[in-house]
Amino acid sequence: MDKVKDFIKNAGSTVFTVLIVCVITILFMKFVAQRTDVDGESMMYTLHDKDVLMADKITYRFSDPKRFDIVIFPYPQDPSEYFIKRIIGMPGETVQIDYDGNIYINGEILDEHFGAEVIQNPGRAADPITLGDDEYFVMGDNRNYSMDSREPLVGNIKRSDIIGRTWLRIYPFSTFGVIDKNKENTENE
Repeated sequence: MDKVKDFIKNAGSTVFTVLIVCVITILFMKFVAQRTDVDGESMMYTLHDKDVLMADKITYRFSDPKRFDIVIFPYPQDPSEYFIKRIIGMPGETVQIDYDGNIYINGEILDEHFGAEVIQNPGRAADPITLGDDEYFVMGDNRNYSMDSREPLVGNIKRSDIIGRTWLRIYPFSTFGVIDKNKENTENE
């Protein structure tokens, strides 16, 4: 009889531990971090198709997104899927892209080298776009193969739509590690 009691006690303890771990995991994924997959090549060469990333959902609760952060936000047509893009324009700024591929912020050329190539189509940014107090202008690093803020379907991204910033590549294991948002694209040099 003691063996049965010990078994029930141990089984109950194990079930309770598994439940606690499951609850903590669910809370962690809901409020702290989110796993997301790269689907496509719009962020080449910083991120690659099929990369598996972890996005931090806490930082932006205490601070604002910064220029060049790589953020995730829902697709306008399917909120269960996510875009992964780099912040180029900040709230209140005016963004414009000329037909030579230069990005202007408030009339001055943005000094950045994240783009994989010269922008061929400025899209709606051919005309100046002034961002609202809670809006961001985002682009993929693979500028000519990215659906981003230049497209009317995506447009300016509201602060409330940004879920988090990517910070860790967890797969493939050969490239596991922290994603350095400040590392400029050097693949084409």
